[in-house]
Amino acid sequence: MKNVVNGKYKPYPQVKLANRKWPSNIIEKAPIWCSVDLRDGNQALVTPMSLDQKLELYKLLLHLGFKSIEVGFPSASKVEFDFLRKLVEDKLIPDDVQIQVLVQAREHLIAKTFEALDGVKNAVVHLYNSTSTAQRKIVFKKSQDEIIELALEGVELVKKYEKDFAGKVTLEYSPESFTGTELEFASKICNVVTKAWGISKDRPVIINLPATVEMATPNVYADQIEWMGNHLDNREHVLISTHTHNDRGTSVAATELALLAGADRVEGTLLSNGERTGNVDIITLALNMTTQGIDSKLDFSNVNEVLDIVERCTAIDTHVRHPYVGELVYTAFSGSHQDAINKGMHAQKDKEDHFWEVPYLPIDPADVGRTYEDIIRINSQSGKGGLAYILEEKYGYVLPKAMHPEFGKIVQGVTDKLGRELESDEIFKIFKESYFDLEMNPAFETFKVTNMEDDKVTSLLTYTLNGKTIQSKGKGNGPINSARIALLDGFNKEFKILSYSEHSCGDKSSAKAIAYIQIELNNGNTFFGVASDTDITKASIKAMFSAINRAFKN
Repeated sequence: MKNVVNGKYKPYPQVKLANRKWPSNIIEKAPIWCSVDLRDGNQALVTPMSLDQKLELYKLLLHLGFKSIEVGFPSASKVEFDFLRKLVEDKLIPDDVQIQVLVQAREHLIAKTFEALDGVKNAVVHLYNSTSTAQRKIVFKKSQDEIIELALEGVELVKKYEKDFAGKVTLEYSPESFTGTELEFASKICNVVTKAWGISKDRPVIINLPATVEMATPNVYADQIEWMGNHLDNREHVLISTHTHNDRGTSVAATELALLAGADRVEGTLLSNGERTGNVDIITLALNMTTQGIDSKLDFSNVNEVLDIVERCTAIDTHVRHPYVGELVYTAFSGSHQDAINKGMHAQKDKEDHFWEVPYLPIDPADVGRTYEDIIRINSQSGKGGLAYILEEKYGYVLPKAMHPEFGKIVQGVTDKLGRELESDEIFKIFKESYFDLEMNPAFETFKVTNMEDDKVTSLLTYTLNGKTIQSKGKGNGPINSARIALLDGFNKEFKILSYSEHSCGDKSSAKAIAYIQIELNNGNTFFGVASDTDITKASIKAMFSAINRAFKN
């Protein structure tokens, strides 16, 4: 790239902003959200949405809580015009929702726009013309004064048609390609527009300052927003709106910094659909606020539904790593990550306060409609903690900590062999096959305590070994040890009980006991056994048989 860089590109100029305030500010409330999915997003699709698709997406936007929706460019095509008319005629516009339409400063387009708006109670007419140095020089070949004249013609035309319009009209003006416009000229044309409109407390104006093309680092955009806020007349009656694109991959950061710099309103799309690299993603922005304890005023509690509708309407798949909503964003394959998440999820249940604090998960997956199954997934890179999490959360088996490495090694062998991720039911199958579904020799039959005196228990154990049924007595410290001693009477392979744990599994009416026994052989090797039974003592003895069959299966 050396030959390309030298002499071809130049750095974006910095903003001369003395005593900038935005770096010390904090976002404390949600902005006014405006979805432009149905217009700016739609125009960027290979196949623009049909009327039915636009209607489905529109209903989703209402469901999510948007109160300002740019529904289209009704003077641009029949579908755009017919869609707005359907919203009006079918009474699909709630009283608290602003309908926004885009239009250029040309009379026949503005006339058609107001025809489409007939019956809308609260409309935003979004007027724009390009103001950047490059557009003025290359595309329009017009001076600053001529560009201002175009904007003023548009304002007067909107005022002309507003007179016969029954609903309320709010003007939105965009110095399009704002980031390529000199700030002095941008503020001049905006102030001329608001004055011509007759800005006042009862007649506010939305000044949209789009990063039509993202040209600099996010801090520069924030400087531009703060600078404009300091140079706009009647600032108290101006809503500064952002509209960032993602050319440099920093549209979310640019928008957040712009909010720190005084922006009141955000235009964007769901999942970042839009021209080139897309518009800013409102889902990411809103959920970023959620993680900071701010009510975003939008409901993303079921992101799977959002993805389903948006992907169907746009025919664009969501990247698996898309923030908050991608298929893999709540998934840990790394063993250390899985262990930390597992411990964090357990700690969260026991916390006295309700604040979310789980390593690697900035938001509770349940808050966006995801489940624990999304969090831990198992492949060859996975660790023991993730396996324990899946077995406990989905199947109710609380493996002792000391058992994690043993079962992890078993699963690791399977994933190495298959070379792919394992589903949770496959993991459970491996668990059952490894500890429950063994060819038992010796095999447990029955167990009965025959006598208890002081701390000693005498028991009668029945088991089969090499096809023969054997009954033997044992006396030891508790039922498990007495059963071990009884077994050793006919089974001549030494082992000792190293650890024992148990828990119940299932609801009260059908609960069964799960027992885990760890044994140690004379050579120091250890093995776990697992078993279940409605009787906890029998579950424990059966777990011991599970362990010795695993230990001596060769």
